Amino acid sequence: MLVSPKGKRYFRILDPDEILNTNDGQLQMQKVMENGFGSRLATHLGKTYTVLKPTLYDLIKSVKRRTQIIYPKDIGYIIIKLGIGPGSRVVESGSGSGALTTALAWFVGDRGKVYSFERREEFANLCRANLERNGLASRVEIINRDIDLGFIQKEVDALFLDVRTPWDYLEHIPEALLPGGPVGFLLPTVNQVSMLLEALEEGPFSSVEVLEILVRRYKPVPERLRPEDRMVAHTGYLIFARLSPKSVEIPLEDDGVHEGDDSEPF
Repeated sequence: MLVSPKGKRYFRILDPDEILNTNDGQLQMQKVMENGFGSRLATHLGKTYTVLKPTLYDLIKSVKRRTQIIYPKDIGYIIIKLGIGPGSRVVESGSGSGALTTALAWFVGDRGKVYSFERREEFANLCRANLERNGLASRVEIINRDIDLGFIQKEVDALFLDVRTPWDYLEHIPEALLPGGPVGFLLPTVNQVSMLLEALEEGPFSSVEVLEILVRRYKPVPERLRPEDRMVAHTGYLIFARLSPKSVEIPLEDDGVHEGDDSEPF
């Protein structure tokens, strides 16, 4: 990640033959590679750029978008609530621009897998391009398919739906998710949340939670510390539940005593 004097950020997969052209002048990527992270390099016009290793936050904010993305403030809670970690297998639907997909791929590691369903081909291609640019495409299988047909995978560890009418697809979740596994949803309006809650009550789901996450930033000036004038407030409602575990009947053990039998058990 190359940061200009005014804070503009450029993301590149390092290619020693590339020359980065900016309004501040040219930067040779060979020199960027030689100096490494944390260095400060001057363009041919004398403007200084800082070379940084991008964090997951940087990658999510940098995705090329044609849809509204899920914000990092929501993604963090989603990841923890769904228990995503190295080796996890997770299904998501509604790839969009791939912000959440990027985070899921980051956390599942090389041993895990993200199965991302997107019915619109243009969004599936956009998500794939963003993942390739961030070096995470190998961890994700993008499936251009409507989930009205059901999910392909079985016994995944977690499932997340970012679709307009998630209650229409609840019937397919038990076939894909491990019994007792977590499932999450994102919805923009309260009436949609109400409809989902009614559907969850009728299905094999428990431990339902509804919340929204607000972030208020402060101006980092010691003498005049106060909130920013604008706030990233409502971006969506998060709903979580667990697929109810399967009921298993445990037969009673025979203790050797039967009705009408006065003998002592062995």
